[in-house]
Amino acid sequence: MNPTLVNNNVPRNYFGNDSYEGTIGNSHYNALQVTLKSRTKGLTYSLGYTYSRSIDQASSLSDAADPFNFNLTRGLSAWNLTHDFVATYDYKLPLERLSYRARRVLKGWEISGVTRITTGFPVTLSVDADNSLQGSSPNGVNNRFVDLPDLVAGQSLSINSHPKNNGLVYFNPAAFTVNALGTPGDAPRRSFSGPGLFNTDLVLKRNFQIRETKAVQLRWEVFNIFNTTQFFGPEAVNGDVDNSLFGHVINAAPPRLMQLALKFTF
Repeated sequence: MNPTLVNNNVPRNYFGNDSYEGTIGNSHYNALQVTLKSRTKGLTYSLGYTYSRSIDQASSLSDAADPFNFNLTRGLSAWNLTHDFVATYDYKLPLERLSYRARRVLKGWEISGVTRITTGFPVTLSVDADNSLQGSSPNGVNNRFVDLPDLVAGQSLSINSHPKNNGLVYFNPAAFTVNALGTPGDAPRRSFSGPGLFNTDLVLKRNFQIRETKAVQLRWEVFNIFNTTQFFGPEAVNGDVDNSLFGHVINAAPPRLMQLALKFTF
Protein backbone atom coordinates (compact mmCIF):
# COMPACT_ATOMS: atom_id res chain seq x y z
CA MET A 1 0.00 0.00 0.00
CA ASN A 2 1.20 3.50 -0.84
CA PRO A 3 -0.83 6.46 0.55
CA THR A 4 0.73 8.79 -2.04
CA LEU A 5 -0.63 6.71 -4.92
CA VAL A 6 -4.10 7.27 -6.35
CA ASN A 7 -5.05 4.67 -8.96
CA ASN A 8 -7.65 5.36 -11.66
CA ASN A 9 -8.82 8.53 -9.87
CA VAL A 10 -10.48 6.41 -7.19
CA PRO A 11 -10.15 8.03 -3.73
CA ARG A 12 -8.30 5.95 -1.15
CA ASN A 13 -7.30 3.42 -3.81
CA TYR A 14 -3.76 3.05 -2.46
CA PHE A 15 -2.95 -0.34 -3.96
CA GLY A 16 0.01 -0.49 -6.35
CA ASN A 17 0.97 -3.24 -8.78
CA ASP A 18 2.95 -6.21 -7.47
CA SER A 19 3.96 -8.37 -10.43
CA TYR A 20 4.29 -12.09 -9.89
CA GLU A 21 4.84 -14.89 -12.39
CA GLY A 22 4.16 -18.53 -11.70
CA THR A 23 3.56 -21.77 -13.59
CA ILE A 24 0.00 -22.15 -12.35
CA GLY A 25 -1.85 -22.05 -15.69
CA ASN A 26 -3.35 -25.10 -17.35
CA SER A 27 -5.24 -25.78 -20.55
CA HIS A 28 -7.43 -28.45 -22.09
CA TYR A 29 -7.47 -29.15 -25.82
CA ASN A 30 -9.81 -31.61 -27.52
CA ALA A 31 -10.11 -32.08 -31.26
CA LEU A 32 -11.45 -34.19 -34.09
CA GLN A 33 -9.00 -34.24 -37.00
CA VAL A 34 -9.80 -35.67 -40.44
CA THR A 35 -7.40 -35.82 -43.40
CA LEU A 36 -7.98 -36.99 -46.98
CA LYS A 37 -5.16 -37.25 -49.51
CA SER A 38 -5.34 -38.32 -53.14
CA ARG A 39 -3.18 -38.39 -56.24
CA THR A 40 -4.59 -38.82 -59.72
CA LYS A 41 -3.13 -38.17 -63.17
CA GLY A 42 -1.71 -34.66 -62.98
CA LEU A 43 -3.54 -33.74 -59.76
CA THR A 44 -2.44 -34.09 -56.15
CA TYR A 45 -4.51 -32.75 -53.28
CA SER A 46 -4.91 -32.94 -49.52
CA LEU A 47 -7.99 -32.00 -47.49
CA GLY A 48 -7.79 -31.45 -43.75
CA TYR A 49 -10.52 -30.55 -41.25
CA THR A 50 -10.20 -29.89 -37.52
CA TYR A 51 -13.04 -29.41 -35.04
CA SER A 52 -11.49 -28.36 -31.76
CA ARG A 53 -11.85 -26.50 -28.50
CA SER A 54 -9.08 -25.15 -26.27
CA ILE A 55 -9.76 -23.72 -22.80
CA ASP A 56 -7.24 -22.21 -20.37
CA GLN A 57 -6.77 -19.75 -17.51
CA ALA A 58 -4.16 -17.71 -19.38
CA SER A 59 -2.96 -18.10 -22.96
CA SER A 60 0.39 -16.36 -22.41
CA LEU A 61 2.27 -14.06 -20.03
CA SER A 62 0.19 -11.18 -21.41
CA ASP A 63 -2.93 -12.65 -19.75
CA ALA A 64 -3.08 -11.68 -16.07
CA ALA A 65 -4.77 -14.20 -13.76
CA ASP A 66 -6.94 -13.32 -10.79
CA PRO A 67 -4.66 -13.89 -7.77
CA PHE A 68 -7.54 -14.96 -5.51
CA ASN A 69 -9.34 -17.30 -7.92
CA PHE A 70 -7.47 -18.52 -11.00
CA ASN A 71 -10.66 -19.97 -12.49
CA LEU A 72 -12.24 -16.51 -12.86
CA THR A 73 -10.13 -15.97 -15.99
CA ARG A 74 -10.85 -19.42 -17.39
CA GLY A 75 -12.21 -19.32 -20.95
CA LEU A 76 -11.41 -19.99 -24.57
CA SER A 77 -7.73 -19.89 -25.46
CA ALA A 78 -6.59 -16.91 -27.50
CA TRP A 79 -5.68 -19.23 -30.39
CA ASN A 80 -8.86 -21.33 -30.31
CA LEU A 81 -10.30 -22.05 -33.78
CA THR A 82 -13.46 -24.14 -33.57
CA HIS A 83 -13.60 -25.07 -37.25
CA ASP A 84 -10.56 -25.12 -39.51
CA PHE A 85 -10.59 -26.52 -43.07
CA VAL A 86 -7.48 -26.45 -45.26
CA ALA A 87 -7.17 -27.71 -48.83
CA THR A 88 -3.83 -27.89 -50.65
CA TYR A 89 -3.58 -28.90 -54.30
CA ASP A 90 -1.15 -29.12 -57.21
CA TYR A 91 -2.18 -29.59 -60.85
CA LYS A 92 0.09 -30.13 -63.84
CA LEU A 93 -1.46 -28.09 -66.63
CA PRO A 94 -1.70 -30.04 -69.95
CA LEU A 95 -0.94 -26.91 -71.99
CA GLU A 96 1.33 -28.78 -74.40
CA ARG A 97 -1.79 -30.31 -75.97
CA LEU A 98 -2.80 -26.90 -77.29
CA SER A 99 0.07 -26.61 -79.76
CA TYR A 100 2.67 -29.13 -80.84
CA ARG A 101 4.98 -26.41 -82.18
CA ALA A 102 4.97 -24.52 -78.87
CA ARG A 103 5.27 -27.71 -76.85
CA ARG A 104 8.62 -26.76 -75.31
CA VAL A 105 7.23 -23.47 -74.03
CA LEU A 106 3.91 -24.83 -72.81
CA LYS A 107 5.10 -28.04 -71.18
CA GLY A 108 5.83 -28.26 -67.45
CA TRP A 109 3.59 -25.53 -66.05
CA GLU A 110 1.91 -26.25 -62.72
CA ILE A 111 -0.63 -24.46 -60.57
CA SER A 112 -0.63 -24.94 -56.80
CA GLY A 113 -2.76 -23.43 -54.10
CA VAL A 114 -3.98 -23.35 -50.54
CA THR A 115 -7.60 -22.64 -49.61
CA ARG A 116 -8.47 -22.11 -45.98
CA ILE A 117 -11.90 -21.74 -44.39
CA THR A 118 -11.97 -21.20 -40.64
CA THR A 119 -13.92 -19.61 -37.84
CA GLY A 120 -12.38 -16.59 -36.12
CA PHE A 121 -10.19 -16.17 -33.07
CA PRO A 122 -11.94 -15.44 -29.76
CA VAL A 123 -12.64 -11.81 -28.83
CA THR A 124 -10.71 -10.88 -25.67
CA LEU A 125 -12.73 -8.70 -23.26
CA SER A 126 -11.03 -6.30 -20.86
CA VAL A 127 -11.50 -3.22 -18.65
CA ASP A 128 -9.04 -0.31 -18.46
CA ALA A 129 -9.20 0.03 -14.70
CA ASP A 130 -8.47 -1.66 -11.40
CA ASN A 131 -12.09 -1.55 -10.21
CA SER A 132 -11.55 -4.84 -8.38
CA LEU A 133 -8.98 -3.01 -6.17
CA GLN A 134 -6.52 -5.89 -6.53
CA GLY A 135 -3.59 -3.68 -7.53
CA SER A 136 -3.45 -4.95 -11.08
CA SER A 137 -2.12 -2.84 -13.95
CA PRO A 138 -0.37 -3.47 -17.28
CA ASN A 139 3.39 -3.69 -16.76
CA GLY A 140 4.81 -4.36 -20.21
CA VAL A 141 4.34 -8.11 -19.86
CA ASN A 142 0.66 -8.20 -18.98
CA ASN A 143 -1.14 -6.19 -21.64
CA ARG A 144 -4.37 -5.71 -19.72
CA PHE A 145 -5.79 -5.27 -16.23
CA VAL A 146 -7.06 -8.44 -14.60
CA ASP A 147 -10.58 -6.94 -14.38
CA LEU A 148 -13.33 -8.19 -16.67
CA PRO A 149 -16.63 -6.53 -17.67
CA ASP A 150 -20.00 -7.34 -16.15
CA LEU A 151 -22.74 -8.95 -18.20
CA VAL A 152 -25.87 -6.85 -18.66
CA ALA A 153 -29.06 -8.78 -17.99
CA GLY A 154 -31.53 -8.89 -20.88
CA GLN A 155 -28.95 -7.92 -23.53
CA SER A 156 -27.93 -10.41 -26.23
CA LEU A 157 -24.66 -10.47 -28.14
CA SER A 158 -26.39 -10.06 -31.53
CA ILE A 159 -23.25 -11.05 -33.43
CA ASN A 160 -22.94 -9.67 -36.96
CA SER A 161 -21.46 -12.67 -38.75
CA HIS A 162 -20.75 -10.79 -41.99
CA PRO A 163 -19.39 -7.30 -41.31
CA LYS A 164 -18.75 -5.58 -44.65
CA ASN A 165 -16.50 -2.73 -43.63
CA ASN A 166 -13.88 -1.79 -41.08
CA GLY A 167 -15.39 0.13 -38.18
CA LEU A 168 -18.77 -1.61 -38.15
CA VAL A 169 -20.17 -3.13 -34.96
CA TYR A 170 -19.54 -6.88 -34.68
CA PHE A 171 -21.45 -7.53 -31.47
CA ASN A 172 -23.80 -5.60 -29.21
CA PRO A 173 -21.63 -3.38 -26.91
CA ALA A 174 -24.60 -2.86 -24.59
CA ALA A 175 -24.33 -6.52 -23.53
CA PHE A 176 -21.36 -5.56 -21.31
CA THR A 177 -20.57 -2.83 -18.83
CA VAL A 178 -17.66 -1.83 -16.59
CA ASN A 179 -17.41 -4.06 -13.53
CA ALA A 180 -18.69 -2.70 -10.25
CA LEU A 181 -16.15 -1.32 -7.76
CA GLY A 182 -14.68 -4.08 -5.60
CA THR A 183 -15.72 -6.89 -7.96
CA PRO A 184 -13.65 -8.71 -10.61
CA GLY A 185 -16.40 -8.75 -13.26
CA ASP A 186 -18.59 -11.72 -14.19
CA ALA A 187 -18.10 -11.89 -17.99
CA PRO A 188 -15.74 -14.58 -19.33
CA ARG A 189 -12.46 -13.26 -20.74
CA ARG A 190 -13.11 -15.09 -24.01
CA SER A 191 -16.38 -16.83 -24.81
CA PHE A 192 -17.21 -16.03 -28.46
CA SER A 193 -15.24 -15.71 -31.67
CA GLY A 194 -14.61 -12.92 -34.15
CA PRO A 195 -15.04 -13.02 -37.95
CA GLY A 196 -13.69 -16.06 -39.78
CA LEU A 197 -11.49 -16.52 -42.83
CA PHE A 198 -12.16 -17.65 -46.41
CA ASN A 199 -8.93 -17.25 -48.35
CA THR A 200 -7.16 -18.74 -51.36
CA ASP A 201 -3.49 -18.36 -52.33
CA LEU A 202 -2.32 -19.58 -55.75
CA VAL A 203 1.02 -19.97 -57.50
CA LEU A 204 1.77 -20.60 -61.17
CA LYS A 205 5.22 -22.14 -61.63
CA ARG A 206 7.52 -23.92 -64.04
CA ASN A 207 10.88 -25.61 -63.63
CA PHE A 208 13.58 -25.12 -66.25
CA GLN A 209 16.15 -27.89 -65.97
CA ILE A 210 19.70 -26.64 -66.72
CA ARG A 211 21.70 -29.71 -65.73
CA GLU A 212 21.00 -32.85 -63.77
CA THR A 213 21.48 -31.11 -60.42
CA LYS A 214 20.65 -27.52 -61.39
CA ALA A 215 17.29 -25.96 -62.20
CA VAL A 216 15.58 -22.58 -62.30
CA GLN A 217 11.97 -22.18 -61.18
CA LEU A 218 9.79 -19.27 -62.31
CA ARG A 219 6.95 -18.51 -59.89
CA TRP A 220 4.02 -16.10 -60.00
CA GLU A 221 2.41 -16.01 -56.57
CA VAL A 222 -0.94 -14.44 -55.68
CA PHE A 223 -2.09 -14.13 -52.06
CA ASN A 224 -5.81 -13.60 -51.38
CA ILE A 225 -6.45 -14.07 -55.08
CA PHE A 226 -10.14 -13.10 -54.88
CA ASN A 227 -9.24 -9.91 -52.98
CA THR A 228 -11.81 -10.68 -50.31
CA THR A 229 -11.83 -8.44 -47.24
CA GLN A 230 -10.79 -10.64 -44.32
CA PHE A 231 -11.53 -9.35 -40.81
CA PHE A 232 -9.40 -12.09 -39.29
CA GLY A 233 -6.96 -12.17 -36.40
CA PRO A 234 -6.74 -12.13 -32.58
CA GLU A 235 -7.19 -8.33 -32.49
CA ALA A 236 -9.72 -8.00 -35.33
CA VAL A 237 -12.51 -6.93 -32.92
CA ASN A 238 -12.06 -4.40 -30.10
CA GLY A 239 -12.89 -6.03 -26.74
CA ASP A 240 -11.94 -3.09 -24.48
CA VAL A 241 -15.17 -2.04 -22.76
CA ASP A 242 -13.72 1.42 -21.99
CA ASN A 243 -12.78 2.11 -25.62
CA SER A 244 -15.06 4.16 -27.88
CA LEU A 245 -14.68 1.41 -30.53
CA PHE A 246 -15.70 -1.39 -28.15
CA GLY A 247 -17.46 -4.11 -30.16
CA HIS A 248 -16.29 -2.74 -33.52
CA VAL A 249 -14.20 -4.39 -36.22
CA ILE A 250 -10.86 -2.56 -36.22
CA ASN A 251 -8.39 -4.72 -38.16
CA ALA A 252 -8.31 -6.54 -41.49
CA ALA A 253 -5.89 -8.98 -43.08
CA PRO A 254 -3.89 -7.76 -46.15
CA PRO A 255 -5.66 -7.37 -49.53
CA ARG A 256 -4.58 -9.22 -52.68
CA LEU A 257 -0.81 -9.28 -53.08
CA MET A 258 1.19 -10.58 -56.07
CA GLN A 259 4.86 -11.29 -56.54
CA LEU A 260 7.09 -12.72 -59.25
CA ALA A 261 9.96 -14.88 -58.10
CA LEU A 262 12.89 -16.74 -59.63
CA LYS A 263 14.38 -19.65 -57.68
CA PHE A 264 17.63 -21.40 -58.49
CA THR A 265 18.24 -24.86 -57.05
CA PHE A 266 21.55 -26.68 -57.13
